[in-house]
Amino acid sequence: MKIRLGYDIAFETPQQVAMVAMLHVHPTRAPDLLEPDVLETNAGVTKDEYVDSFGNRCTRLVAPAGELQLRATTMIVDSGKPDATGEGAAEHPVAELPTETLQFLLASRYCEVDLLSPAAHDLFGAIEPGWPRVKAICGWVHWKVEFGYPYARSTKTALDVYTERRGVCRDFQHLAITFCRAMNIPARYATGYLGDIGVQPPPTPMDFSAWFEVYLGNRWWTLDARHNQPRIGRVLMATGRDAADVALTTAFGTANLKKFLVVSDEVTETERMPA
Repeated sequence: MKIRLGYDIAFETPQQVAMVAMLHVHPTRAPDLLEPDVLETNAGVTKDEYVDSFGNRCTRLVAPAGELQLRATTMIVDSGKPDATGEGAAEHPVAELPTETLQFLLASRYCEVDLLSPAAHDLFGAIEPGWPRVKAICGWVHWKVEFGYPYARSTKTALDVYTERRGVCRDFQHLAITFCRAMNIPARYATGYLGDIGVQPPPTPMDFSAWFEVYLGNRWWTLDARHNQPRIGRVLMATGRDAADVALTTAFGTANLKKFLVVSDEVTETERMPA
């Protein structure tokens, strides 16, 4: 299966502004790209790429006053299979975890592990360790939290979500991540493309999506507390401790969003034909 990916984003910048963008396909999916994954900008913008401490491909930008345009289009080949499931995947004792996973057991900006540990143990302590426990956490968050764009708030943490029981996709993942970490299961935040492939499209514009990954049975597994079902065509862009590590754009100054379009569509045979 081939998927057309892309975005067209614009900001109004009253004065020169520096920015970091995390809009590239993750390096682990680079071998699947059929076209270059290039971030294009308008004239006068300087840019430089680097890889951050989590292995994400990032772009530093300096834009003059006026309008900043960020756009790209590429194509990727995908297996067309739903997210893999980890039935039988076991939890690791903390003493046996790879060192690089330990940071994903700790509290972070949006994931207050210490504050939610008592609730996590009350809710999930008696459930079979490993995949059953992770699925129980994912299912609990899915059913107990109400989704809605009006519930979005940039400062909302996992504790806020647990208390309010409302949020957007990133809030679902933050709460599930926090519960997993409280049970000594490494969990990290992920963001990327998730087109409406194999599901009924919602009545809202396409957006980037958030999910989370857990470390069980010597590998990372993808889960999604908002949708709570394996999905087709998920394309990773970045991972980190929480949303603070993988913001799509971080502006070090004023940058007012004016345009935001995202594309993640399966390419049909008709579309592949030359004009």
